[in-house]
Amino acid sequence: MDLLTTAPAWVLARATGAVLLVLLTVVTALGVATASGLRAVGVPRFAVQLLHRDAALLAVVLLALHVVLVVTDPAVDVGPLAAVLPLASGYAPVAVGLGALALDVLLAVVVTSLLRVRLGLRAWRAVHLLAYAAWPLALVHGLAAGTDGTAPWMLAVDAACAVLLTGALLVRLRTRAERAVTLPPSRTAPRAARPVASAGALR
Repeated sequence: MDLLTTAPAWVLARATGAVLLVLLTVVTALGVATASGLRAVGVPRFAVQLLHRDAALLAVVLLALHVVLVVTDPAVDVGPLAAVLPLASGYAPVAVGLGALALDVLLAVVVTSLLRVRLGLRAWRAVHLLAYAAWPLALVHGLAAGTDGTAPWMLAVDAACAVLLTGALLVRLRTRAERAVTLPPSRTAPRAARPVASAGALR
């Protein structure tokens, strides 16, 4: 085995990348659950929100460690600029570039979350939705850039993460559909029709 697959820094970078994908999956699934108004049995919704926030903070810390390990590893040509700028890496530029895009998306989400009060709910939510794009970018990045990307155990982790997140999204879609069906007519009627109905009621 060569240095690329045996160097301690590279092994740790691969390990943090795998754990980070799992953690990012959990964060995204908890975000979907929070948006759907779902909660675990016996667990209040605010607790799910806190878990989502804390898991996201842990993911940011782990992501920073992952980036530092890769950038400082002499076995691969991935400089600091390549960590945030796609196609700037000397090692697997496309695969590393996808990871850089995922990092950029997560940084945008973190910064706007810190400025949420000043930005307003609508602007924050628009940027926060970008977090959904970070997951597939991270998945493909791990498959293509990691030396264990196609190993059976890593593929099993990828599949488990995909199943979990797909299930959460399906539940989210079903919840939205059920709410749309159960909303009263006054909630589902077009806005332009409401003044007419109100005017008729006043006659």
